[in-house]
Amino acid sequence: MRYAYKKKIIYCVVIVITLIILLHPDMNARQSYEYIEKDDIIHSLHEATNDNFTSTAILDCDYYDIIHDETTLSISLVDGDLVEGHRIKEGGEYAPSYCKPKYSTAIIVPYRDRAEQLRGFLVYMHTYFHRQHIHYRIYVVEQVDSRPFNRAKLMNIGAVAAMKAGYPCLILHDVDLLPLRPANLYACTERPRHMSSSINKFRFVLPYLNLFGGVIAIVSKQFKAINGMSNEFYGMGGEDDDLFSRLQANNLKLCRFQPETSRYHLVSTKAERKTNQRKKVLSFTKERMAADGLSSLKYTEVATVLHPLFTHIMVDL
Repeated sequence: MRYAYKKKIIYCVVIVITLIILLHPDMNARQSYEYIEKDDIIHSLHEATNDNFTSTAILDCDYYDIIHDETTLSISLVDGDLVEGHRIKEGGEYAPSYCKPKYSTAIIVPYRDRAEQLRGFLVYMHTYFHRQHIHYRIYVVEQVDSRPFNRAKLMNIGAVAAMKAGYPCLILHDVDLLPLRPANLYACTERPRHMSSSINKFRFVLPYLNLFGGVIAIVSKQFKAINGMSNEFYGMGGEDDDLFSRLQANNLKLCRFQPETSRYHLVSTKAERKTNQRKKVLSFTKERMAADGLSSLKYTEVATVLHPLFTHIMVDL
């Protein structure tokens, strides 16, 4: 009887250890998808700056040390404040003065009713960007009406504003995702890049290969070519799959950096209420792509305010 009891205990311990090994965050993460090797990243980047940007620096910025940086930022930064002398311009724009950046990036954040989270996001991201030697500007696009949240349409609105301002690279960014590794350079690659491929919620393992949401980088010309994102997804879900289908329809293959570089922390939030609208528009066609997107974008701009840390675009959809 005692022997059988011990045998059960040993059996349970073996099962627990096996599960721990299989569920470890690093388990199979490297093998889960193809990625650009670190030594090839610089050659894969889309080198371009804003049409209206000039720098007085003499030397070009170097990105080798950034790409090979193995440090991790602390999430506790969201609870702090920016250091004095951060030199961020009104509207959330920054460029290093000690070297000439090779990349200009517009970070577009769809937003509604998450004031404390937005504050932490801005402090964290500006601190993060100061380690990357890029020229950037943060656009926060807020939906002020009472309709269900339309993340993709807000992305389109921010993209139009950023492209009008001359930004050659767009990064579409959820407000609840924070990059952990400074090596995850916020610049566009020649191919659209899924930046948030390793999220703590999924144990830092990519759930499925066609996932193309959370944080993505895409060249402005490519975003125009696919007619942006769909404007018809009210409520959460479906718009990322539609975006991936748009890439496929235009023969644009996505790329990623390695899992360790692409790690993000997902800040827990209350989920938006889902609607039945997703069922009506989930079926993708090239005809709908041509008619639904940047070309059909309609909204009312309530106000655009240049805050110290971001450009705030308030819209009624």
